[in-house]
Amino acid sequence: MENILLVLNIVFAIVLVLLVLMQKSEGGALGIGVSQENLMFSKSAGNFMTKATGVVATLFIICSLALTIVSRGELQPTSSVLDTIEEKTEDTPKIPENN
Repeated sequence: MENILLVLNIVFAIVLVLLVLMQKSEGGALGIGVSQENLMFSKSAGNFMTKATGVVATLFIICSLALTIVSRGELQPTSSVLDTIEEKTEDTPKIPENN
C-alpha cells in the first residue's frame, strides 16, 4: 500500500508542476510565456487549468497525508537518549575513596 501511495504522490507532484508551468503568466516571470493567441491559453482554458491545478494539489495533499499515516505504523518506539546515558553510567566502576 505504501509503494502505491508513493508512486501516486510522485505522479501527482509531476502533474502539478506541469500544470503550474503551463498556466498563463500573469505578470510574473515563472510561466512558460507562450503567447495568448494560442487556443490552449484562452480564457476558458485558463479556468480549466486553474481548476485542474486545484484538484491535483488537493489530491497531492491527501496522498501525502495518507502516506504519512500509513508509514507511521511501521515506526518502532525508541528509547530516550537519557536512558542510554543512565545505562552507561551504571557500568562504569566507582572511584575509590581516599582514607
